[in-house]
Amino acid sequence: MQALGSDLEALRRQLEVGSMQRAYTAILAYMSRLRTDFAGASDGSAVSGLYQGTFDMTYFALLPAAFKARDLKLAIVFDYSSFRFQVWLAARNRSVQRRYWTLLSRHDWEQYPLVEPGAGVDAITVFDVGDALELQDPGRLTSRIESAVSAFAGDLERFLAEHDPLAV
Repeated sequence: MQALGSDLEALRRQLEVGSMQRAYTAILAYMSRLRTDFAGASDGSAVSGLYQGTFDMTYFALLPAAFKARDLKLAIVFDYSSFRFQVWLAARNRSVQRRYWTLLSRHDWEQYPLVEPGAGVDAITVFDVGDALELQDPGRLTSRIESAVSAFAGDLERFLAEHDPLAV
């Protein structure tokens, strides 16, 4: 328990400074506004609630019709370990994840990096779209993320239409 006590004391000291709370609040507020922007878009995609996370990730999911029919989703993620905004292709469960990872890898999908399936791995593909420091210009970051999501979704929809037409 000595390590936990040391960790708790370090956390207390950091929280006294106040910068962690301000940065975390800024990330959550931005992700909430971004989620609202996507929810207000007229492309017909369903949008999940915001998962705040526990300093691992904060995200929300987009469910375009072509993805939802296949139990897939796009996750707009702030990853705390890389301190980056990312777009993930993810699945409803591990079985679906493995199926689509295999489909993409068998067709030499190289547009976006595949993530090797494993314990605790939720993404099939991950696409970096911005650094946390870009939060200083939220309008520009939002435009960049929206463009990246649109391109990512379009590329995946074309691939799925060609290689997985039965689920449409």
